[in-house]
Amino acid sequence: MTSPELTRVAAREGLPLEGSGVPAPRAGAASGHEPRRESTPSRFRADVAGLRAVAVGLVLLYHAGWSFLPGGFVGVDVFFVISGFLITGQIVNEIERTGRLSLIGFYARRAKRILPAATVVLAATAAAVWLFVPRSDWQVIGGDIAAAAVYVVNWRFADRAVDYLAADNAVTSPVQHFWSLAVEEQFYLLWPLLIVLAILAARTLRRSNVRPVLWVGLAVLAVPSFVWSILETANSPARAFFVSTTRLWELAVGAGIALIAVRAARMPRAAALVLGWLGLAAIVAAALLVTAKTAWPGYAAALPTLGAAAVIAAGAAAGSRGPVLLLGTSPFRWVGDLSYSLYLWHWPMLVVAEAYWGNLSLTRGLLVAAASVVPAWLTFRLVENPLRYSRKISTSPRLALSLGGNFTLAGICAGLALLLIGAWAAAATPTKNRYAPGAALLSTTPGIAPIGPVPEQFDVITPDPLRIRQGFLDVPDTKKDKCFQEVLGAEVLSCTYGNPNGATTVALVGDSKMDQWLPAFQVLAEQNDWKVVVNAKAGCAFTSAQVMKGDGSGLPNADCIEWNRTLLDRLVQERPDYVVTSQSAATALDAAGKGPTVDAMIAGVRSSWKKLQSAGVKIVVMANNPYPGPAVPCADKNRKRLSACAFDRARHDQDPSYQMQRKAVAGLPGVKMIDLFDALCPTDRCPVVFGNVLIYRGGSHIGAAYVRTTAPHLARALSDVGVPTRFTPPS
Repeated sequence: MTSPELTRVAAREGLPLEGSGVPAPRAGAASGHEPRRESTPSRFRADVAGLRAVAVGLVLLYHAGWSFLPGGFVGVDVFFVISGFLITGQIVNEIERTGRLSLIGFYARRAKRILPAATVVLAATAAAVWLFVPRSDWQVIGGDIAAAAVYVVNWRFADRAVDYLAADNAVTSPVQHFWSLAVEEQFYLLWPLLIVLAILAARTLRRSNVRPVLWVGLAVLAVPSFVWSILETANSPARAFFVSTTRLWELAVGAGIALIAVRAARMPRAAALVLGWLGLAAIVAAALLVTAKTAWPGYAAALPTLGAAAVIAAGAAAGSRGPVLLLGTSPFRWVGDLSYSLYLWHWPMLVVAEAYWGNLSLTRGLLVAAASVVPAWLTFRLVENPLRYSRKISTSPRLALSLGGNFTLAGICAGLALLLIGAWAAAATPTKNRYAPGAALLSTTPGIAPIGPVPEQFDVITPDPLRIRQGFLDVPDTKKDKCFQEVLGAEVLSCTYGNPNGATTVALVGDSKMDQWLPAFQVLAEQNDWKVVVNAKAGCAFTSAQVMKGDGSGLPNADCIEWNRTLLDRLVQERPDYVVTSQSAATALDAAGKGPTVDAMIAGVRSSWKKLQSAGVKIVVMANNPYPGPAVPCADKNRKRLSACAFDRARHDQDPSYQMQRKAVAGLPGVKMIDLFDALCPTDRCPVVFGNVLIYRGGSHIGAAYVRTTAPHLARALSDVGVPTRFTPPS
């Protein structure tokens, strides 16, 4: 396809269309004629440049916190379509113009186009993190930067998104936006190779036109990816958002538009006008209607994807009355030119600003996003343009690849340097404190809290908050023993602690808010000849109700429902002496279709409890503890002013799960409730460190070290509700 139009677009992208290598099939080999070449309109696609401005604008406003655009993240999907269109057009143009495709030339053009600017941002981000972000985050972010430099960071974020314990201390990564760039580059590693295979297949079949074979290759990418996107989004939306396998179809849609660009340019103008404006409306509608609760990408992503495809497909035929009427204006084209650098710069600036100032208001968020124009423009003028328009680099693929490789190495080094500095800081912190009594300092007599003001500092904190943030998780033994069921999975895993033949069997049942108390039960098991059995699943309350997924979708959690059904049958059959349960969820889906309600959860937990009571099992409910805020990073940052991390005691009584538990227990004979809140919050306001021990490990979870020190309080509480328990302090 001889296309001055695409050639000019390529020039703006810094992707000259030279190439040699795998020969394309030529009709002359069989008939003595050159392959037929199609032509396209020879004008620059200003609408495509403006569409990039729409995409980056949506993303910036969304990240800045503008609630009017709850679905602004769909701008990334628009970018995918544009990228698929431009790059595929350039590849096909090269094949049909020269009869060859140079893979080295293709990758060289990509290297000099994307790597220099990206590395500048990665290096600047590493420096900003070192200066302004708490050191507890350095190691994780350093790893993110290194992974971003080699464009695999999307898989790192995908794994982190489904790791329940990692999510406890999840870092808002300043390079999280690199996930989309990683998806694109993974597509461009695969797609040119498929095109080479298509060329060889066409030559073998003696086809003069390679396009039909390219369609087959495109289908091989797009169809399985779209199907997998729907399935993975339904099963694991957090992971589906980041992985490339759920996104390839979006780039493939753009590639398909490039293959039909010539024919699309000939459609009736009236039809093109309707299609183009409807496409733009679809993108805007997606940004307005899609929310964070929408399972994404899945089939829902078809709205902005097909909308972007419609704008591009209709643009040439629609003419000056099409979307180019708006998109082709100078402001849109100017922002479109800066879109890559703007996308690179805005997110790390927002994240670092939030780490420095705290939660950003909408006004401050918009100001930071707007300020990102300055480094974006400088990067565009001083890095992007000089390198992509350099004749010396453009005419030497080897030099371009070398340039890209060196920039990539610099990005890796920036990330590893930050990671190693963070690791050194963690290793340099004391790992033990000879005196770390925690809650054992407190009297076990009920009603004595609060005892006074929050302690401002401790000489040593055990475990050190920096080590917790760097991956030394202060978690129960169920993690090590691999019997804590993660979010995905319905198998009922089980671990036994204490005496396997103990006279009394105590089953700890529920989600991670029950599992967190295991260390205290282990202490009591040794002194009371107990057999302690743990059955816990991440994000899954012990209930017969329709539990929801924790991703905000409002959909039933099928794995949790099945896990509960199986576990309840097992408990009824095994009949432990006591079942102790707790949970963080306050609502469940109502059978009448009224959505999530507290009453539905109350009915569900009561149903499970009554079935166990009928089997002779006694029920003890442990009160849920409230969310303390970002306790671990705050403790690391404010070691000499720990009162800055304290929260109001009233948060406990206001906790929705605690309120639900009280209502569920009330009026239900035989079900007892215990509350260790005074052991967690003994002072006027609730501390995050007490008795030289860090109370929380992340999220609202209590760390194993502190839980162990609450054993005397747990013994007293259990005795008060009729569970024979003794505790002897260690000598």
